[in-house]
Amino acid sequence: QVQLVESGGGLVQRGGSLRLSCAASGSIFRIVVMGWYRQAPGKQRELVATITSGGTTNYADSVKGRFAISRDNDKNTVNLQMISLKPEDTAVYYCNAAILTTMVSMGDYWGQGTQVTVSS
Repeated sequence: QVQLVESGGGLVQRGGSLRLSCAASGSIFRIVVMGWYRQAPGKQRELVATITSGGTTNYADSVKGRFAISRDNDKNTVNLQMISLKPEDTAVYYCNAAILTTMVSMGDYWGQGTQVTVSS
């Protein structure tokens, strides 16, 4: 069994910063990809950023230059540093990970979500 636990959401003003963290625990052989997604009210969940075990990153166009994703492979954690936040960044942010629980068994796991609210 694998768990992802997020922390770091909250309320911030336009132009402010927040840092989200996510820790994976449980039966983990190797984490292939970790990432962050978000879902605003009335909208579909969308990709924010991902990072592979080798450090290759991918960002949504809307956050490039403002958000930075990083991970610690030894601690099974992933972080999302967000600066220059905008009201349109308001959403529930979800941690996601593609995890090998054995050499041949992979699963897709989600955290419970953390609210980020940016006021204007």
